Amino acid sequence: MNEEQLKKGILELLAKPGARPLTKSEMARALGLAPKERAHFRRVLDAMVADGVLNPGKKARIEVANSEGRGGKGRLIGRIRVFPKGHATVYPDLNDLANDLSGFDLESIRRIYVPNNRTGTAMDGDTVEVSVELKRGRDGEVDPQGAVTQIVERTDRLVVGVYFNRNGFTYIQPDAEALPATLEVEPCAEAETGQKVAVKLIEWRKGEDPRGRVEEVIGWPDSPGVDIMSVVHKYGLQTDFPPEVLAEAEAVAVPVPGKEKERREDWTDRLVITIDPFDAKDHDDAIWVSPRPGGGWTLAVHIADVSHYVKPGTRLDKEALKRGNSTYLVDRVLPMLPEVLSNGICSLRPDEERLTKCAILEIEANGLVRKSTFVDAFINSQAKLSYEQAQAVLDGGSVPGRFKGQLKKDLEAMIREAWKMASVLRQRRFKRGALDMEMDEIKVLVDESSKDATGYAKVEHCESHQLIEECMLAANEAVAKVLRDRNKPAIYRVHDDPDPEKLMEYGELARVHGYQVGDLTNRAHVQKLLDQAKGTPEEHNIKLGLLRSLKRAEYSEEPLGHYGLAKADYAHFTSPIRRYADLVVHRALQHLLKNRPAKPDRSLTQQQCKEAAIHISETERNSSFAEQETKTLKLLEWLERTRQSESPPLFEGVVTEVRSMGTFVEATDIMQKGLVKVADLPGRGWRFNGGGPSFVKADKHVQSGVQVKLKVAKVDFIEQRVDFAIVEIVPGQDLSPLGEETPRKSKKKSRRGSQQTGGGKTKSQRTARKASRRKVAEKAPPKGKAKSKPKAKGGKSTRKRKR
Repeated sequence: MNEEQLKKGILELLAKPGARPLTKSEMARALGLAPKERAHFRRVLDAMVADGVLNPGKKARIEVANSEGRGGKGRLIGRIRVFPKGHATVYPDLNDLANDLSGFDLESIRRIYVPNNRTGTAMDGDTVEVSVELKRGRDGEVDPQGAVTQIVERTDRLVVGVYFNRNGFTYIQPDAEALPATLEVEPCAEAETGQKVAVKLIEWRKGEDPRGRVEEVIGWPDSPGVDIMSVVHKYGLQTDFPPEVLAEAEAVAVPVPGKEKERREDWTDRLVITIDPFDAKDHDDAIWVSPRPGGGWTLAVHIADVSHYVKPGTRLDKEALKRGNSTYLVDRVLPMLPEVLSNGICSLRPDEERLTKCAILEIEANGLVRKSTFVDAFINSQAKLSYEQAQAVLDGGSVPGRFKGQLKKDLEAMIREAWKMASVLRQRRFKRGALDMEMDEIKVLVDESSKDATGYAKVEHCESHQLIEECMLAANEAVAKVLRDRNKPAIYRVHDDPDPEKLMEYGELARVHGYQVGDLTNRAHVQKLLDQAKGTPEEHNIKLGLLRSLKRAEYSEEPLGHYGLAKADYAHFTSPIRRYADLVVHRALQHLLKNRPAKPDRSLTQQQCKEAAIHISETERNSSFAEQETKTLKLLEWLERTRQSESPPLFEGVVTEVRSMGTFVEATDIMQKGLVKVADLPGRGWRFNGGGPSFVKADKHVQSGVQVKLKVAKVDFIEQRVDFAIVEIVPGQDLSPLGEETPRKSKKKSRRGSQQTGGGKTKSQRTARKASRRKVAEKAPPKGKAKSKPKAKGGKSTRKRKR
């Protein structure tokens, strides 16, 4: 037996039901080892004991270290994901043999919750060992909770911070508040005090400060692009592709051979079009819509056939899985695939032949999909439209741009017909219980050369967006159904039902805004609440509150349904250029095509789908955090610059919450929340009414739901926070108080002293630490072009991690 076979045999022997601890000799006999194999066996056994996989027991007998898992307690190894507030989730390693034999049902334990005071010295991305206890929640569901007991392997993710050299003592001030205020590093000749650097952690033992080594000097905080690159390093995002991956991409990015086209359906003579954002470069979906003679429509959704170019097990495939998805930062895209594929041979560019996988749906007049067929095809996109161009047609005008003659007429006719179909699909979807969670977005505008934020633009979710959305949703659902019906291993997009307690908390938020709230465990009541808020100043806050009370959508190897979309079957099929999940689905679908290839790609096993689903759910979350943080950094940069201008901008706003220390508001123009301190209320003489709660003065009231005009009072880059001042209370509102005014209570000092909070830090300790960070930041001298303090334009992360 080789080493792996021996390990597996030993663990199976000791972990089988009813197994008892065995001596080395008993194990050797049970495994049928020849005398010449026993020396190797003893070495393997000793290594397993040293690694903590096995425990030496009484009378020289050995047992599995994790055998207590069968009693609801034990240890598992997995990758840790640390969240902004400090708590963490550990995803068990499905390939770890000790985990398999731990006694835990890994099918039911997809993740383990770790409270913020039990993460030890673990960093986001580390492989850790956790002690696990299975607890049952109020809903009766098993809730695995744990504590980090050991760092098995450190992540290769780097720590970003500002470098300092004080009389030969070199350290960084980390951006991440999860780490101590200073992190000792080895001297770096290339780095100067005040510069941003990326550091590899060398050592961090319990009870000691961490130590590291500078791996890269990012640059001066005020230099163009340094703030964004700091985020790239912070989240461990991949920028450049390895040379061997680029070479492989170049080799496969060749024109479609004639033999391949013979097998595929020819759609080059049909009016297949793309509708995307005006600045999109990776076009991975196109549509064709035609009315049916007896009523209803035929919809063809063509998706870039990435699976033709990216084959399982290749360097391209491994790199795509590693990245999991493309990441869309505020000023750049970090693609999942090299540009020669993502923006080249795979992108459905106009007037160029491209390979596709096509879902052909026959849709009845009431929106029911009567039949679906899936084929390999090739197309020649006849029009590349932006959402704005398509919307012009839906608004009753003609399509702008170079289109003329019959093509122009045909385009306009198909766009209008497609919207008729999409409207029916949309109505049917909401009737079935889907939630209308569409929210306008803000796009921060960044100068390409200077990388400075120049302003913002609101991105509205108009009918042209909804048209494409309904087409993609229909195709995704149809593909998921056929994969489930034919029992093909695949990756599904799932969204679990929300926690009733979270919905109750959300209901209280809605009541504060004056809304009637029914039984929010009934999705019809949830939608009724959303309908009440539609078109009001607090609509965004109400929707955002609901979004935060729902569980996060993720990937799974099981078709568990999608709560938000009210779909029993749902998968991602329509974006294989930017999502690995879609590529897996394409490979699974190859076996079910009407014109399937002679040798379909090897699809994943159920276990491999599970492993990939866990990984890409993590990369998606990681990218989401990075995207939002870069957007916030640049928005804060613009707000600070305009705040200091001669004519600082005013923003429409709404009060979202009132407390004695001030009011929380949302600047609805820029979708930015912030605090208005009592001193920044308009005028003087305001008093707090705890019964409202509100601030009152004469006949004026500042309470939840009140519309206001705001200006920026302060931008805190370290905390990534904005303080506003109320310039004006918008006239013409019903400002009757929400509750009776209550007398103010005298403040009494607690006999316990300062209050203890999460992670074991008192409020005074946290305040001192924050002051320490600011003091350190202010000490860095100006250097070169960096004439300001050594804080990046985007500053520090708000993602606090409390130990």
